[in-house]
Amino acid sequence: MSHISTHILDTSLGKPAAGVMIRLEQQTESGWQLLKEAETNADGRIGSMAEGDLAPGRYRLTAEIGQWFAQTGRETLYPSAQIDVTLPRSGDHYHLPFLIAPWGWSTYRGS
Repeated sequence: MSHISTHILDTSLGKPAAGVMIRLEQQTESGWQLLKEAETNADGRIGSMAEGDLAPGRYRLTAEIGQWFAQTGRETLYPSAQIDVTLPRSGDHYHLPFLIAPWGWSTYRGS
């Protein structure tokens, strides 16, 4: 079963970002379709962003990180961070974390 999990780590504080809203969308012929919205838990994690098997195709995860920085009393250049990926096949687990700081962010494929 293919699925996507994620987490958010605020590297400037060295702690997880709890309570951040993340959307998973799939690209279709008619545009982007929302599959799920979820909020990171106290450990900054969302265990599964999709119910069931994800078909091969293009997906994007959007994390509303601007709200996190506002809640922690910091300004940021980035109101959101978005991971845009193409899943080549079914049956794989894709862990796609966000590493955030007020003036930059990055990602990688985790395990």
